[in-house]
Formats: sequence, structure tokens, C-alpha cells
Amino acid sequence: MSNNDIMKKLRVALSLNSDQIIEICKLVGFTVTKAELGDIFRNDEHPNFKKCGDQILRNFLNGLVIYKRGPREEKKV
Repeated sequence: MSNNDIMKKLRVALSLNSDQIIEICKLVGFTVTKAELGDIFRNDEHPNFKKCGDQILRNFLNGLVIYKRGPREEKKV
């Protein structure tokens, strides 16, 4: 399964649109555009298809944790 497949499945499973995915990535300081997302979600035979790199997927997943759980609480000593 490719990174593109993982992104597509998460988008559908969580009912996320492009604006929400952009906001999720911003939670970890990563910038992605609608055009880049559109290219990632295209069919792999489309001329504008773009492979989803590890960096995009990693930042999306880290942002998704913050989006779902909230920011990490600092441990009190």
C-alpha cells in the first residue's frame, strides 16, 4: 500500500476535505497547498499525479494526533 493510498483511505474514513487536511498539517507547522493535495489524490495514471512523500504523510499523521487528541500536555514533576 502506497502513501497515496493511506492518505486517500484516511481522508474517506475520517470524512476530511482538503481544507481540513491543510489545517491538520498546519498544526505541526507543515504547509501543503490544495493543488498538492489534489495531485496526491489523483489516479496514478493521471498526468498530474504526484507521489505522496514520507514527509507529507508523517506530518499529516502527527497533525492528526493533535487534531483528534488535542495538544500534548507537559508532564508535571
